[in-house]
Amino acid sequence: MLVTTMEMLKEARKNHYGVGAFNVENLEFVMAILAAAEETKSPVIMQTTPGTIKSAGLDYFYGIVSAAAARASVPVVLHLDHGDGFDRCMQAMKTGYTSVMIDGSHVPFEENIAVTAPVARVGRALGIPVEAELGKVGGKEDDGPLVEGENPYTDPDEALEFVERTGCTSLAIGVGTAHGIYHGTPHVQQDVVRAIAAKIDIPLVLHGTSGVPDEQVAEAIKNGISKVNYATELRQAYTKGFMAYMAENPDNFDPKKPAKQGMAEITKIVKTRMENLGSVGRA
Repeated sequence: MLVTTMEMLKEARKNHYGVGAFNVENLEFVMAILAAAEETKSPVIMQTTPGTIKSAGLDYFYGIVSAAAARASVPVVLHLDHGDGFDRCMQAMKTGYTSVMIDGSHVPFEENIAVTAPVARVGRALGIPVEAELGKVGGKEDDGPLVEGENPYTDPDEALEFVERTGCTSLAIGVGTAHGIYHGTPHVQQDVVRAIAAKIDIPLVLHGTSGVPDEQVAEAIKNGISKVNYATELRQAYTKGFMAYMAENPDNFDPKKPAKQGMAEITKIVKTRMENLGSVGRA
């Protein structure tokens, strides 16, 4: 059965490892990610963005992931990634999602609090964890690019005030990462991670991790990150496997065959990430 992130992330924070949160696009992604979690005995978070949800609906993704969780021997969470408003978060909770994110990072500090606090209040009443975001994680999940001169890093003092005033149960922070494909080598500002982790006592989340060197992710976990998000590289891996099969078998018309190769690529990369996160054997 599905579980929440509450105890999962508390354990990760306490024992200095990370839990992988992997964006799922379809049935094949779910199966491939679960296979990696089972092989490594890792807890796992599967998540969907509003854009992905539009392709099928919350109920479809709940049905797929809850079916996977029912078969699993490891803890599985279904999380709403980058929830774009109160209504979306409520719909996800009502549907059966066991964790949600409300993303108010694109509005000023006070407005972000006003957006986040009501969702956290409902989540608390229902026993559903609520992730929020403070600071800027660049790239395509944002409503727009950074304004020139705007500080992309989360301020530790603001983070403390934000958590106290909203009641969110985990916090995604801006430390130099971005969503999508990097042009150049990304750099995680580790001193920002350490400073925020020293200020607040809830799990911290790293977004935009596809393409970030493993050693930087591992260091961020040592410094206080508990949940690590991956999306872009899973899409790339699936497409790589699928297209490679079709290039070798251009007359194939059975979608299961190239999909199997795409799934194998996802499973391989997710296992590698779980090993780097230190979540192996933590289920």
